[in-house]
Amino acid sequence: MTSIRWAAADGWTVTRRYLTHLARQPFQVVMMVAFPILMMLMFGYLLGGGMVVPGGGNYLDFLMPGMFAMTMLFGMSTTMVAVLDDAAKGVTDRFRSLPMAPSAVLVGRSTADMLNSAIGLAAILGCGLVVGWRPHGTVVETVAAIALLLLLRFALLWIGIYLGLVIKTPTMVPLVQTLEFPIGFLSNAFVAASTMPAWLGVAAEWNPLSSTVTAIRDLFGNPGAGGDSWIAGHATLMAAVWPVVLLAIFAPLSVRRYRRLSN
Repeated sequence: MTSIRWAAADGWTVTRRYLTHLARQPFQVVMMVAFPILMMLMFGYLLGGGMVVPGGGNYLDFLMPGMFAMTMLFGMSTTMVAVLDDAAKGVTDRFRSLPMAPSAVLVGRSTADMLNSAIGLAAILGCGLVVGWRPHGTVVETVAAIALLLLLRFALLWIGIYLGLVIKTPTMVPLVQTLEFPIGFLSNAFVAASTMPAWLGVAAEWNPLSSTVTAIRDLFGNPGAGGDSWIAGHATLMAAVWPVVLLAIFAPLSVRRYRRLSN
């Protein structure tokens, strides 16, 4: 119990360090919040007039759950850049040389990023309410939808940590950040998979992001939820399974990579 207590204390110390660093760079927080809001306004108002929701319904109501999930996806590169920056500046090596719990750095990074992501999610939820989006489900269903979004973010966070530990040079960062867009657009976040060519629609439906989007559309009571395929019919289940699978893969890989940094 003493070891667990000290590990928790060290993890919180590192978390405070990351949060303090973030507070001293408010522009980063502003950009984190502003970018998904800008995308929401662009798709909702500039392109939304030409969009048709299968089964009928308002496109903005269809779009908002997709934007919530995209906000979670965009946080992956933020984590990656932060981990890479600490490694490049020698901060990670300095932590490894201190008499602290080995888990503290990764626990602190993940905790700080989850708090950061909660702020970003709250901001775009508030923006959605301002422009007219409303959740029509019960309070329990709304809370469950938010929990699924944060679960997705937690899984993607560990992918970001792993990429930040693996990438050696900052020149690779733009390439990884660019890959976020095909992953996000190859989903049902902006358009229904049924409107795509058959083979592309199948790929979109099996995108883990699509399961979360479909599940929270259903929980929020927004249009566009559902589909004829097995994966669409079990979206709520898969919205929980996909993040667990990603965590099972990338959390151990991140821990292993962190332990081998000096090799």
